[in-house]
Amino acid sequence: MSEHVVTPNPPDAKTLRRVVTAGFLGTTIEYYDFFIYGTAAALVFPKVFFPTLGDAASVAASFATFGVAFVARPLGGLLFGHIGDRRGRKTTLVMTLLIMGLSTALIGLLPSGDSIGTLAPLLLVALRFLQGLAVGGEWSSAALFVGEYAPREKRGLYALSPTLGTSAGILLATVAFLLAGGTLSNDQFLSWGWRLPFLFSVVLVAVGMWVRLRVSDTPVFRAAAERSRDEAARRAPLVQLLRHQGRETVLASGTVLMWISFFYIGSVYMTNYGTETLGFSRNTMLTVNALAIGANIIGSVAGAWLSDLWGRRTVMIATALVAVPLAYVLFALADTGELVPLALGISAVLFCVGAASGTTTAFLPEIFHTSYRSTATGVSYNLGSLLAGAVPPIVAAPLLAAYGSAVVASMLALLAALSALSALLLGETRGRSLHDHPSAPREALADGATVPPEPSLTYEPPVSPKGGAAT
Repeated sequence: MSEHVVTPNPPDAKTLRRVVTAGFLGTTIEYYDFFIYGTAAALVFPKVFFPTLGDAASVAASFATFGVAFVARPLGGLLFGHIGDRRGRKTTLVMTLLIMGLSTALIGLLPSGDSIGTLAPLLLVALRFLQGLAVGGEWSSAALFVGEYAPREKRGLYALSPTLGTSAGILLATVAFLLAGGTLSNDQFLSWGWRLPFLFSVVLVAVGMWVRLRVSDTPVFRAAAERSRDEAARRAPLVQLLRHQGRETVLASGTVLMWISFFYIGSVYMTNYGTETLGFSRNTMLTVNALAIGANIIGSVAGAWLSDLWGRRTVMIATALVAVPLAYVLFALADTGELVPLALGISAVLFCVGAASGTTTAFLPEIFHTSYRSTATGVSYNLGSLLAGAVPPIVAAPLLAAYGSAVVASMLALLAALSALSALLLGETRGRSLHDHPSAPREALADGATVPPEPSLTYEPPVSPKGGAAT
């Protein structure tokens, strides 16, 4: 029989506000949880959980536990991407928030290495793995959730809300440690004060759950689920992804290498570098981080706005190319040993990171087909995170000690160049509809197009040669 599918009407302003709020607040809370760990890994965990190791070894071990989350993130992207494609985007957002909140609170309750020995870092690794699973599904699911609601002509700005939430979460985590460190003595902070930001997560998660439970799933997912209710099309999303858009998945992973690696070097590694190598106080480096996050937010808004104006690929290529020399500038400014040049370098890096990440939240979902878009966005983003987020902070310290800062800068410049090349090889996606053509052949995806043909507002069935509707 003939098929007649009408694209759902766009959501009203009130619904859009709720969706943007849910994306922003939920991501703020999850990344607050995720990044208080990063701050603690740089400032506290070497002494609390690895007290018997030397200074360099304890820092390396602490950052290794930080990197465990990046091993878990692709698994989380795959797991929650699958759930998002089969059960809905909203389901994943609720689950990831709960898992993140519980694991973060439990980290705040962990005994130290002096109390329970090697069991302490083992439990820390297990809880960090759960954090990685949760955040692996969070960013991509939130970007997809908002993007599928947003009007296509302003999708870059609307989809920005999870990116702003990420920045807000990092800023909140920095402020939380500033308050704890500024009101307590160093001994109190190392003994129990560092736990307060982790335990505060319980309150934040309760707020986030209340917000997310009040919104419905996306109209794009509901329409696709209705169409494919009786189809074999809802088979394993990963199988469909690898069959039809494996190339795009690899390239999409490559586009995020620059901004993820630059972010973790700029916001996490440089915090430790500033305190341990350059001799600045903990609160001084946290203040620098807070200022740099402000630059990151400005960059995110600029990148999202320009992506709606000039195109996603154009902004991604431009920011990656700017980042190549910026990698060397960052370490040249840091090597002066002066606070102001260091702060300017970190702020410039995080501005560039913001411009790229603010574009990515619209760019990645627009590349993929609805039936596996959640899986594809999660897998591509988190594969990039595994390489760019876990490796640079771990290897930066030994590379710096052995070969100097130029080698670390070259590593970052190489990742930036790979991002530019990956974006160049992908097609432009600005203006694409996220409502898939209901009868577009999936095989078309393998022929160079990154998404199926864009539907008109109302899809009319093709006309047969005899003049009747095709069946």
